[in-house]
Parts: sequence; C-alpha cells; structure tokens
Amino acid sequence: MIHLLRGLAANPALPADLLARLVGLAGSDAVSDPSDDLPFALSERTDLTPDQVRTLAAADEIAAIRFARTGLLDTAGMDPLARPEVTLAVLDEGAGPPDWARALAHHPSDWTRWRLASRPGLPLDVLETLAVDPDVEVVGELGIWTTEPELAARLAAHPHAEVRMKTAVNESVPPAALAALITGEGLAPALSCLICDDEDTRADHDQGFGGTCAGGHESTVLHTLERAARNPATPPAAAASLAGHPSVIVRWAVAERTDLPQDLYARLAADPDPAVRKETAGNPALGEPLLRALASDGAPDVRRLLTRHPGIPLDALAELAFSVRLDPERLPRLATATPEELAGLAASPHAALRALAARGRFLPAEVRDALAEDRDASVVRCVASHPGLSEEQLRAMVVRHGVRVLAQVAANPDAPAGLLVELARHDPPVRRALREIAVHPNAPEAALLACMSEPRAATDAALHPALSAAVLADLVARAAEDTAEAAAANPSLPRAVMEELLARCGPAA
Repeated sequence: MIHLLRGLAANPALPADLLARLVGLAGSDAVSDPSDDLPFALSERTDLTPDQVRTLAAADEIAAIRFARTGLLDTAGMDPLARPEVTLAVLDEGAGPPDWARALAHHPSDWTRWRLASRPGLPLDVLETLAVDPDVEVVGELGIWTTEPELAARLAAHPHAEVRMKTAVNESVPPAALAALITGEGLAPALSCLICDDEDTRADHDQGFGGTCAGGHESTVLHTLERAARNPATPPAAAASLAGHPSVIVRWAVAERTDLPQDLYARLAADPDPAVRKETAGNPALGEPLLRALASDGAPDVRRLLTRHPGIPLDALAELAFSVRLDPERLPRLATATPEELAGLAASPHAALRALAARGRFLPAEVRDALAEDRDASVVRCVASHPGLSEEQLRAMVVRHGVRVLAQVAANPDAPAGLLVELARHDPPVRRALREIAVHPNAPEAALLACMSEPRAATDAALHPALSAAVLADLVARAAEDTAEAAAANPSLPRAVMEELLARCGPAA
C-alpha cells in the first residue's frame, strides 16, 4: 500500500481534506516502516499548511531538511544540536542565528564539523575555530569552501599536505599563493600527509590503493599540482609551466584551462597521451587550426569529443561523421549552422552527411521535406522527429523503413492520435516507440493501453492525462507497483479511489 500512498502524495489534484488525512497518516504510527518515506514524498508538495509542515518535519528528518532548504521550516525554539543535519540545511540557506554555527563547530562528530566547514556565511570566529580543528579533513574542507582570501592563503600554506591539496581548488586563494603551490617559492615544505600520518593508511597505499609517501608526500603533492593547475585563479604562467610535467593528470588539468596561448594548446594537442589530447579537444579556447589538426587524431575518443566542440568548422564536423558515431544531442555546431550550410550537407551523396544535416535544429522546410523522403533509413531516423512534417509524410516513412524509424516517428510532436495508436500496436512491439508514445501529448487512451506491455513506458503512460477514471482505478488495483504508484499520482484519479486508498491505511477523518 505504501507505494499507492506515495502516489497520492505526489498527486497535485489531491483535495485538501484528503491531503490532511494523508499528512495525519504520515505523522502517525499507522505507516509503521520508517523507510516508507511518505513524509518525504509529501514534503515535495507546495500546498501544505504550516501545521502540516510541522507534522511532517517532526516525523522525518529528511522531510525537515527539504523544508529547511525551501524556507518552510519553522525554526523557532529549535535545538541546533538535536538534529545537526537539519541545522546544517538551515545554515545552508543563510538562515539560523550565528550561535547555531558556533554550537556545531564544537560538535563531537567529525562528520558534523566537516559538513559545517562547507556552509556559506559562517562567522569569522567559527572559521577560525574550524581552521584549527583537530581533524585535518575538517580543515581541508574549510580550505575548499572559505571565501576569506586571507584565511584561504593561510590554509594553502598549511603544514599538512592534505589541507594544501584541498585548498588548491579554492578560487578565493590569492593568485600568488596558488602560484607558490606550483613553484614552491616562499613556501615551506609540508610536514605531513594522510599517508604518513597513519601506518595502516601507508600500508594500504603501498599495496596499490592510489598513493605513496616516501617522506616527500609525493601523491598528495602531485594532486596539489593538478588542482592548482585547474584553478582559474592560478596565474596562467604558473599553470603553463606544468604543460611538460611527467604526470598525465597534471598535463590533463593544464589542458582544461581556457587562458593559455595557442602554441601551448598545440603542444598539448600533440601530447603522447590520448587523455590529454582528448581534454584539449574539448577546450573552447582552441582556434580553428588546432581544431582541424585534432580532427585527424588517431584516437577515436579524441575525435568524438571534438564533434561536441562549438567552434568545430562544419566541414571538419562533416568529415568526422565518417569515422565516429555522433551524439545528436551533443552537436552544438549544428545549432549555429546556417540554412545554406544545412542545405549543402543535405545535398551530399553520402548518407552520413545527409544524416548530419537532418540533425540540424532549424531545418528549412524544403530541406526537411527532402530528407524525409531519403532512401536511407539512417537519414530518415534523424529527421523523423522534426516538427512540421505532415501525417502523410510520417506514414510514408513507416511504410518505407518500418521498425527502423518507428520510435523517431512516434516522437514527432505533430504525430496524430490515430498514427500513435497504430505505432503502439505494431507487431512486434518496438519498445522505444512505446516509451515515446507514453509521454506524447497527442496519445489517446488506446495507444497508452498498448504501452502498458513495456515496464518503462507503462509508468509514464499511467501519468498521462488521456487516461480515463476507470482505467486509472484498474491500474491502481492491479498494475505493478511502479505503474500503480504513477496512476495514483495522476490528477484524473477519482476522489472515490483516493478515499478508498486512505481508508485502507487508517481511519477516516
């Protein structure tokens, strides 16, 4: 039953009196298993009264945290130490008195103090308390998040290597302090790291768990360089000095930066490690010559990432279409293609290039219609979901190419109800087409009922507004749990069914 109550909790049409009964159930022992998360499900609603918010917050800490993040939690008289996670959520939103942060700064739980260190707007005295916390992980977390430049600079020079490493990502660290993490100038050597702090930890790392310390805190220092190189507040010259570092992860971090000269990017684009070249290929600061050079890279992953670059010349993207599989959702260059460019691709004798044109976001109508009649199914698949195609064109696609284009035709926003019914009843069923039909605004009940044979489609179909009250009642009573829960959340669910579900879980109001 609890899955059905969760569905009711999400139903935007749940009447106020029934909502009150459901909140009463969530706040009582009637729903006995605390893992049933009914209070949390209810906490997503926007029509709760203050009393209902208090009831749910008292019943469930996770619901209380959500209310804290949305500003609905009444914090008057709240004990900050009773539920630290709720207090942290309140502080996250810039609410709660300063004394709450002071109380948590001395909390016996390292985890609580660690969480506190990342909260915004902490009083200066709390920051200073956390900066000398006995747990180095707490100090390191403060190093990541503090926005006080003077404190950030101090933590970047902390005697523990772990704190330096964590602080290296913080953009509030002054540039000179970040540069010192790379060059070592004016910076005393770190005295310890987590590995040499603990013999057990040292043994684990020595057995291949990802780090070494032979007295120089080598692993931690390496990750400090990587983080400082990636930090945009680090002076470009200091970061550029690491372009020839023997570690791949350091060169990889340098390749992410967008403020380096093109000759340095050229060096990174020729790096012997494909991971560095791949990172370089995704850098938006690359100029056209380097983009063209990388288009002939021997590593498929490099070329694939290059296809997602917004500045890739269209002819280079077209060439890449022959050697890598394109992701139609991640081709930003096509979004800026001109009608003339798309028309040129659409006229190509190569299906891969016509398919590339068909993925264009704003196809001219004449180009779209020509591609809709293409002899190659791979091209038609790419154009079939474009708006503006007529029912006749969509039906012709299905006749010519069958199951190869069925899902894309079903996804077309202009697909009419009758066609969706036919596609849903196709034998054999096309599962992806059913998933598209289940969320299609034009889908009638007959099509949605056919979607119930596919589990993922059934859940979406159960939420569809085209379902009748009788069908929804049957789904609530007989369908698999996920589908029944979705049906219970459907605004068209009859009040009588809602009342019956509540009555089966507790006394009527």
